[in-house]
Amino acid sequence: MRYALTMVAPPDAVFLPETVAEHALAPLGASLAGKRVLGERALDLMFEAEQGLGPELRRAADAALQHFPLDLCLQPWEGRRKKLLIADMDSTIIGCECLDELADFAGLKEKVAPITERAMRGEIPFEAALRERVAMIAGLPVEDLELCYQERVRLNPGARTLARTMAGAGVRCVLVSGGFTFFAAKVAEAAGFHAARANWLEVEDGVLTGRVGEPILGKQAKLEALREETAALGIGLADALAVGDGANDLAMIEAAGLGVAYRAKPVVAAQADARVDRSDLTALLYFQGYREDEFVT
Repeated sequence: MRYALTMVAPPDAVFLPETVAEHALAPLGASLAGKRVLGERALDLMFEAEQGLGPELRRAADAALQHFPLDLCLQPWEGRRKKLLIADMDSTIIGCECLDELADFAGLKEKVAPITERAMRGEIPFEAALRERVAMIAGLPVEDLELCYQERVRLNPGARTLARTMAGAGVRCVLVSGGFTFFAAKVAEAAGFHAARANWLEVEDGVLTGRVGEPILGKQAKLEALREETAALGIGLADALAVGDGANDLAMIEAAGLGVAYRAKPVVAAQADARVDRSDLTALLYFQGYREDEFVT
């Protein structure tokens, strides 16, 4: 069986240690069968090995290359290009947690942000934490949502290239957020996603009521979104790529054919198929075998 080991390095990396990788996998019976240069800082190595060895090969590669500034992905060579991208928004596609930033407008970020952190680490239930935090910003003028978006929300590096390259290749791209529709709709348009799912904030007389619409889009709802989107496309879960950073992303990351942890909490990083800790979101394109000259920038 053919496996792909993709190495992606940050811009300041000196070299890609392909020989180290080859030596690390050889004791498992994996032989180097070829390589493809994907870009100035990305390389595909093709290994021939017995079917079912993927987890062992992945562990060996991680152990051998852990001290190099790399993001790695080891997976079957065939079927790498996915037909669905489903992505978390806050701290994944954008560089902030929108609810924390809204709380800052209310002077409550120091109280809200620790609850967000605990929820993202999986220490407390997401749904209860969301209700608690939204209640704390009751009375915030609705105009502050637009101010928050304009002043605080920025796409993470590579987000637009990721979505637009995959969309240009005929892939459906969907944002699934435990945040709010106000932000998710704008971020989806800015990055190039086809659709967005998120929670909605209740508003009365121009201010937030402190209530969030039910049912809340949390961990299980993200998994259901993955299942619904794949069913609508007539594809299997193996044809999907899911990416996120928090505990509420874990179910969809584990269910997708390729689940990626982006700058993720430990509980997510430990379970994902691959992690992106050093490079930007274009690493997800390299993991699928896209070459840099195929990117839509």
